[in-house]
Amino acid sequence: MRISELSRRSGVPTATIKYYLREGLLPPGRATAATQAEYDEHHVRRLRLIRALIGVRGLSVSAARHVLDALSGCPTDMHSLLGLVFGLSPTGKPGEESVEKSADEDSTDSGGSEAGSLLAELGWDVTEHNPARHVIDQTLETLRSLGVDYHWQSLLPYARLAEQTAVLDLDQLQEPLDPLEKAERAVLLTFLLEPALLALRRLAQEAESHTRYAKPGPSE
Repeated sequence: MRISELSRRSGVPTATIKYYLREGLLPPGRATAATQAEYDEHHVRRLRLIRALIGVRGLSVSAARHVLDALSGCPTDMHSLLGLVFGLSPTGKPGEESVEKSADEDSTDSGGSEAGSLLAELGWDVTEHNPARHVIDQTLETLRSLGVDYHWQSLLPYARLAEQTAVLDLDQLQEPLDPLEKAERAVLLTFLLEPALLALRRLAQEAESHTRYAKPGPSE
């Protein structure tokens, strides 16, 4: 297909495709003339993943290039693939978008942090570089600074629900898809679904509040 058809199929403007080609995010097509090239389905899938990484995941062009280059080295290793698109390299090193922490925070996290205690209780095998650990520690500390007596044990019921959510998430990646399609779907299901999941929690809270506290109306 020509670049105009590639643009139509992928939903990415032609000018943006040319930019991705110049930046090395998209491999060149098969040259058919001095200024023309043919593209195939691999380019369509690659463009969709690029759009997901930059437009949805929020990565910079350089970070997206790093992920795409690394993906080519682990096309069948699903755990490494998910680590890349969620923000961690196969070696567990944080990406450029990870939460930056001070030396004191690093030593706390690798030692007796509340997130570490929570993960140990759950038996979850999670890299110590995952920035979500710091989010948990910081959130609990903030709650207590505001007078709310909240500790890692209070998160255990929520963690069990999150565990079930993770099972549902990964079940949707079991189809025998192309690695690029798996990576794209992982990004979309994770980052685009998060607002809907939060909205479901708000709806459930209202429904539960109505069940517990709302007074029956005249016709009820």
